[in-house]
Amino acid sequence: DLALESNPSDHPRASTIFLSKSQTDVREKRKSNHINHVSPGQLTKKYSSCSTIFIDDSTVSQPNLRSTIKCVTLAIFYHIKNRDSDRSLDIFDEKSHPLTREEVPDDYSKHDPDHKHIYRFVRTLFSAAQLTAECAIVTLVYLERLLTYAEIDICPSNWKRIVLGAILLASKVWDDQAVWNVDYCQILKDITVEDMNEMERHFLELLQFNINVPASVYAKYYFDLRSLADDNNLSFLLEPLSKERAQKLEAISRLCEDKYKDLSKAAMRRSFSADNLVGIRRSNAILS
Repeated sequence: DLALESNPSDHPRASTIFLSKSQTDVREKRKSNHINHVSPGQLTKKYSSCSTIFIDDSTVSQPNLRSTIKCVTLAIFYHIKNRDSDRSLDIFDEKSHPLTREEVPDDYSKHDPDHKHIYRFVRTLFSAAQLTAECAIVTLVYLERLLTYAEIDICPSNWKRIVLGAILLASKVWDDQAVWNVDYCQILKDITVEDMNEMERHFLELLQFNINVPASVYAKYYFDLRSLADDNNLSFLLEPLSKERAQKLEAISRLCEDKYKDLSKAAMRRSFSADNLVGIRRSNAILS
């Protein structure tokens, strides 16, 4: 039970690994700004006023795709940058299993990728395969589960194949119309189906075939990604509330209110019927 509670990908109360790895950089940045008296600069975040109300387009049930991918790739960036060591497995090593025909440099394992590089790689896969924002969150869950279960680190030599394997698995588990392995070979022209199949099999074995993502764990990762965005000035998309959107929200809220009123009345009727049944049974018992 203790081991389960320490694993963020399985337990809703365990802290996500990516958020804890990012805090070191966040604290150092704040400390540096304080020591050097750096001004926060012009505020870029939009705030609601009496005349204009800004609403967030991203919710836990319908995350914004672009913002979510930015946050997920930033989480991967901190995983690589603040890794404990360079533990890896051959199946994920890009030198042993290259994704392109271009020769992998000898120093490929010494240079950490920047956030933009990771974002472009993930964004390309999601755009070509038409994957959803929810799939990106599940991808991060599987990635942290792999690192915990297999006791390895995501580093410059393996990050592309680990991320690809997590996306491949998440798309099959989450999306109703999953992308086949051969479809990814159309996106990454030089990778073979056999390589994809082997990587998927190893990924599943290392996860001990635990591909379940509870709703509580999914929600925790979503809100921790939002915290990561706030810490790194990655604002989620805000749009002014239009008259049409306001009317739609009002209609939805009114519909939900009527629905819950009906449920409450039905529950009261069931409770009243149950009380009457108990009273009848007691009267029958007294008479007998």
